[in-house]
Amino acid sequence: MKSIERILLENKAWSKEKLMDDADFFSRLEKLQKPDFLWIGCSDSRVPANEVTNTEPGEMFVHRNIANMVVHTDLNLLSVLQYAVEVLEVKHIIVCGHYGCGGVRAALGNQSLGIINKWLRNIKDVYHNHREEIDVLADMDAKTDRLVELNVKEQVMNLAKTSIIQKAWQEDNRPHIHGWVYGLGDGILKPIFNMEPKTPIDPIYLYDNL
Repeated sequence: MKSIERILLENKAWSKEKLMDDADFFSRLEKLQKPDFLWIGCSDSRVPANEVTNTEPGEMFVHRNIANMVVHTDLNLLSVLQYAVEVLEVKHIIVCGHYGCGGVRAALGNQSLGIINKWLRNIKDVYHNHREEIDVLADMDAKTDRLVELNVKEQVMNLAKTSIIQKAWQEDNRPHIHGWVYGLGDGILKPIFNMEPKTPIDPIYLYDNL
């Protein structure tokens, strides 16, 4: 059986199982989307947000890109963020990286990878800011995993620099922002960095009259 056909069959089996467990499952989802969480994760196929958090459809709003980046010129990310914060009124945002991330590892090297070079440049900037700490580590795996952690922290701070988050912090005292790293080898989520609403940031990034 072709893999794409298998996916369609698995979908039908999943739908049937859900209805057997809860006859109103899909009718409830159809009428309402009210998640408490926005997940900003890596596109890596081994880190599916709902599965690693054991959450159901409807509980988590999800955005994924290579290396879980929050880039201030990324209109896709910013549109998701604004919708999640202002319309869905999420209470928590999770930036989740993962150990062994290929995008982070590539940013540590100098190989030209085409269009992705422009995206990896954002991770290289994080590497540049922490180069002394990373370069003393023993091997590439250790360097990659430490940069994964530092990158997650940087992306959490990038969220706090947006007017979207600052406005929500001022008006509603939400959301909390969490930086986690997922372990591919054990399936465990490791908290790395956290920002409560109204956490002070460098004044040069603050916006007036929000």
